[in-house]
Amino acid sequence: MNHIRNFCIIAHIDHGKSTLADRLLEYTNTVAGKDLQNQVLDDMDLERERGITIKSHAIQMEYVCGGEKYVLNLIDTPGHVDFSYEVSRSIAACEGALLIVDASQGIQAQTISNLYMAIENDLEIIPVVNKVDLDSAMPEEVEDQIIELLGCSRDEIIRASGKTGIGVEDILNAIVERIPAPKGDVNAPLQCLIFDSVFNPFRGIIAYFKICNGTIRKGDMVKFVATGKEYDADEIGVLKLDMVPRASLSAGDVGYIISGIKTSKEVKVGDTITHVQRPCDAAIDGFEEVKPMVFAGVYPIDAEDFENLRASLEKLQLNDASLTFQPESSAALGFGFRCGFLGLLHMEIVQERLDREFDMDVITTVPNVSYMVYDKKGNKSEVHNPSGLPDITMIDHIEEPYIRASVITATDYIGPIMSLCLGKRGELIKQEYISGNRVELIYDMPLGEIVIDFYDKLKSISKGYASFDYHIHDFRESKLVKLDILLNGESVDALSTLTHVDNAVTFGRRMCEKLKELIPRQQFDIAIQAAIGAKIIARETIKAVRKDVTAKCYGGDISRKRKLLEKQKKGKKRMKQIGTVEVPQKAFLAVMKLD
Repeated sequence: MNHIRNFCIIAHIDHGKSTLADRLLEYTNTVAGKDLQNQVLDDMDLERERGITIKSHAIQMEYVCGGEKYVLNLIDTPGHVDFSYEVSRSIAACEGALLIVDASQGIQAQTISNLYMAIENDLEIIPVVNKVDLDSAMPEEVEDQIIELLGCSRDEIIRASGKTGIGVEDILNAIVERIPAPKGDVNAPLQCLIFDSVFNPFRGIIAYFKICNGTIRKGDMVKFVATGKEYDADEIGVLKLDMVPRASLSAGDVGYIISGIKTSKEVKVGDTITHVQRPCDAAIDGFEEVKPMVFAGVYPIDAEDFENLRASLEKLQLNDASLTFQPESSAALGFGFRCGFLGLLHMEIVQERLDREFDMDVITTVPNVSYMVYDKKGNKSEVHNPSGLPDITMIDHIEEPYIRASVITATDYIGPIMSLCLGKRGELIKQEYISGNRVELIYDMPLGEIVIDFYDKLKSISKGYASFDYHIHDFRESKLVKLDILLNGESVDALSTLTHVDNAVTFGRRMCEKLKELIPRQQFDIAIQAAIGAKIIARETIKAVRKDVTAKCYGGDISRKRKLLEKQKKGKKRMKQIGTVEVPQKAFLAVMKLD
């Protein structure tokens, strides 16, 4: 066990984690020849296309230091705020972390929040300044920021470059020397922590675990504590680029187990595996259930695909434990699921993965957050969906979730960022200068306001130099109203939203204008209206496509033409009574990007 080191890589998005991981794998000869490509660990097409890490990936390397051979288990983690749950699970399976900071950008918000998460779990931190080969690099200034944040000495910081391979050997030596070996008793009862799982159509569910105590051998009878189910360990092994089977694994090892589990409900991330014969006293604690922030309805385009969608979501949930879903129905879209996501990027990625991995075409409704509704009898209920709101006469007041947001930026952009946050009903809590010309702004803001386009706007007004991180703070009472969209007098429940009184009229007007562009013209007039309760606050009309019925009446009496026009008018009216309006998928998506 003294020769095992478990570590993860944490950093802000785009600071070069995956590239540095490539260099470590190349240097330890874990990957060679044709397998050597950029972003080796990012095995999803989506990750390569977007250049982001979505999933944590575990891989084992071997490294010789001082004449002794060490086994290094690396877990590469995502950097985007929407995937911070993945990071928390990786940190729970490690004893040390490489904290990577881009030499040209300095410390960003996500760096700080991931660092605090690692410090809370008593991880040994190795600070690395990456991309020192860039012309715009400022290693001296960035080292000052790290020293201020961590309180370490300057010679503990390693300068490296994932692209050219500078400093990779120093990092590997630091991992061996500074990170403690895993603690645990090989002879104690078995205790393993599941930190991830994937679905394989041929072999069932494969669970990835870290052994805290004990030893597991191939063929053992094991029990999953949370679900109480028992299985045979058909195959166990370690994760290299592929899975490598082993006869036994003991405390400190990170590996996988295949036991022919077919249903996804039986594997929970954060669960404990133990032996049936000699179980451990207690499950491993420290895994909290994830709380989704953003809710949206996901509906199949064909009603027959409902069961397929359920199966796809269950398989996706195995691989992405932060996704939650429950069935719901809508008058406009039929049967579907109300899904909970960690943020908008997470929602977009889930939609893409459903399409690519499971071939499911889905419609996603407008995203919203959960609200606490108090009625006049004092009862409290949680509402994720505007259509689930009780009658307006019964409501006493509504509370909405507020977040504590931290924005780190250069001083040049303070003005525009403050006006953006105030426009989103934010309250400035404090403002402090971190170092030189960098400032941290702490705001309290309603989550509902930042769900839709806050992140994109923040990036564009700061030319990409502001970083953003947040956590749920509390619920506060707000004056919220339900805004309905009516097509020909009928409400489309999938487009209704809860919004603040001050924004309702402008939002309703913009929504009507946008729908007018997107809904195709029919043979009859379509009235698009935005309403709060019974009061209409905005209206647009899509004119009918008309045939020129008077073309054959050239010259002659006007009454002939009027008779034909009256006849056409009657037909249009009859058509309007029986005609239905199809709302295209583009319209649902456009509502999110109204600005």
